[in-house]
Amino acid sequence: MQLDKLRGDKTLEQLFEAVLALQTMEECYQFFDDLATVNEIQSLAQRLEVARMLRKGHTYSQIEAETGASTATISRVKRCLNYGTDGYNLILDRLNK
Repeated sequence: MQLDKLRGDKTLEQLFEAVLALQTMEECYQFFDDLATVNEIQSLAQRLEVARMLRKGHTYSQIEAETGASTATISRVKRCLNYGTDGYNLILDRLNK
C-alpha cells in the first residue's frame, strides 16, 4: 500500500477522520470546497468514474471520450483495480455501481 509509509502521521489520520465524520452531501460539498481546488476534486471524481467504467468493461476510447481522462490516468486506475489494495472495488461495491 502506497500510504503505508504515511500510516500513523497525525495530519493524515486527522484528514481521514474528518472525511469519516461527514454526514451529508452538503457537508461534503462544504468541506471539499475548503479543502481542495475544483480541479483536484474533479480529478478524484474522474478517477472514480474511470474505475466504475473499467469494471463495467468499457474500452479506453469509450472512457476517454466520456470522461476526458487521459490514457495514462485510465491505465493507472486499471493498474490499481488489478494490483492495488482494492480501494476502488470496496467503494464501488458499496455504492452498487
